[in-house]
Amino acid sequence: MSATATENQTTHTLEVRKELLIAATPEIVFASVLEEIGPGSELPDGTPFPMKLEPWPGGRWFRDRGESGGHPFGHLWGHVQVIKAPTLLELWGPMAMSYPAINHIQYRIKEEGHATRLTLLHRAMGLIEREQREGVNAGWDHGLGRVKAIAERKAKK
Repeated sequence: MSATATENQTTHTLEVRKELLIAATPEIVFASVLEEIGPGSELPDGTPFPMKLEPWPGGRWFRDRGESGGHPFGHLWGHVQVIKAPTLLELWGPMAMSYPAINHIQYRIKEEGHATRLTLLHRAMGLIEREQREGVNAGWDHGLGRVKAIAERKAKK
């Protein structure tokens, strides 16, 4: 057995902060976050990308792909670190990174008059590939836009 060590890999950090005002109650916004990062998740082209979130401390956030050859098939994205409905959700784990990296995502929800402010903070560190560092803002813009659309649609009902 042989081992190869390389010293040319760089550890990166990542920090994304986003805020948006949503015309819905904090309860509706919180439920919409859970829907978007759970069974209602979609890729930017509209392709369904259903995830599962176990909404309790330590609960898993994962993509269940069923079975392949009689064996479970899926991807663990993270775990619930904090859940305090309807004001706070924190997740940590590898997310969509299949290499040495750790992520922490915080959704903070606060009522402001007749609307709700959703603040997202995503921090990561590790061997984060350039494609993910460059695409993270567009990905969050898409996901948060869906949260807003889901919440405002529910608020009108």
